[in-house]
Amino acid sequence: MTHSNPYTPGAGFMPSYLAGREGLISHAEQSLLALQKRYPQQSMIYYGLRGVGKTVLLNTIENSAEGYGILFDHIEADSDGKFTQNLLVSLQRIAHEVSFQTTAKDFARRFLALLKAFRIQYKLEEGEVSFGVDPEAGFVSGVYSNDLTDLMTQLGKAAQSSGDTICLFIDEMQYLRREEIAGLIVALHRCNQLRLPIMAFCAGLPKILQEVGEACSYAERLFQYEVVGPLKPEEAAAAITVPAEDFEVAYDSAAVEHIIAQTGGYPYFIQQMCSSVWQITPDKPTITLEDVQEAEPKFWELLDKGFFAVRYQRCTPREKAFIAAMVKCSKLPCTIANVAKLMNKSVSSISPIRAQLISKGMIYPPSHGEIDFTVPQFDAYVRRINPNLEME
Repeated sequence: MTHSNPYTPGAGFMPSYLAGREGLISHAEQSLLALQKRYPQQSMIYYGLRGVGKTVLLNTIENSAEGYGILFDHIEADSDGKFTQNLLVSLQRIAHEVSFQTTAKDFARRFLALLKAFRIQYKLEEGEVSFGVDPEAGFVSGVYSNDLTDLMTQLGKAAQSSGDTICLFIDEMQYLRREEIAGLIVALHRCNQLRLPIMAFCAGLPKILQEVGEACSYAERLFQYEVVGPLKPEEAAAAITVPAEDFEVAYDSAAVEHIIAQTGGYPYFIQQMCSSVWQITPDKPTITLEDVQEAEPKFWELLDKGFFAVRYQRCTPREKAFIAAMVKCSKLPCTIANVAKLMNKSVSSISPIRAQLISKGMIYPPSHGEIDFTVPQFDAYVRRINPNLEME
């Protein structure tokens, strides 16, 4: 009998068994419950490389928020620059829920007035969500952080009056403009000062640490930062074996060890490799090392044509030359000085390329003067598609 495939190698797809994130989820749930009791909470930023499961983590916490009756919305930022527009839609949608409470109608009316004035000031599209209150005249200053703060505190006061709690989930935070990051920080900080029931859970690439720190001097006190990395060996083993147990299928120890070694414990890679293995072992009660090795070429083919290629193909020829020089370095992270040397260029001449690759989410600076790829094992991919690449 052929079993359904229990592995889910999609972008942000929820695995059938979420391994290794229990502590992060428990801490988030404690924060949500404390906020419901009107104890101000630091907002959260989860950061890590591509494929570690940041979106899955956010979605799991969202499910908890929904179970607690918390009003929430999910915003996925993008390089299209529409974060503020999408944030306003989310805030308006939440305000619509809050406005059903009679005690909150005055606050909702003021919020709607500010929202309309905000959209006019910043030349944003009108939202599609409305609610049954007539707006007053709203005033905005034209200073983004001040205006967003006024908007969110008014919504927080409405939620305070109605007995509601609000949570924003912001994914791909690295795409926010500096002004948007600063505005969000100031607004959340003011909500905390006023003990208003609003917090945010955010996720992004490692460069967000630098972006947030540069946007606001007190950001380190407003947010808690949690790195989301590869799974520990025992966690990775559970991610591999537990989904198969529903079908009374087991992995032998050599198979598990090989999968962990090849995937580096990265959740997306584990899901993709186990999915490939599952497809060639439809009726086997035990998956062996030989089975895994047979499926391995397909696993790498899928990654090379999908996960890696979609990112690499977005790069210009000059950016690909920069990437090739990074791969030629003896180890990663590498220095921009070494990249410049390998490209026979000055550091100043390649700095714009570095900035472009950081903006595209291809690389990030782990420390001053250093750079590394945001995608695990990307250097190995570049070597596979450029077999004649000479190493330093």
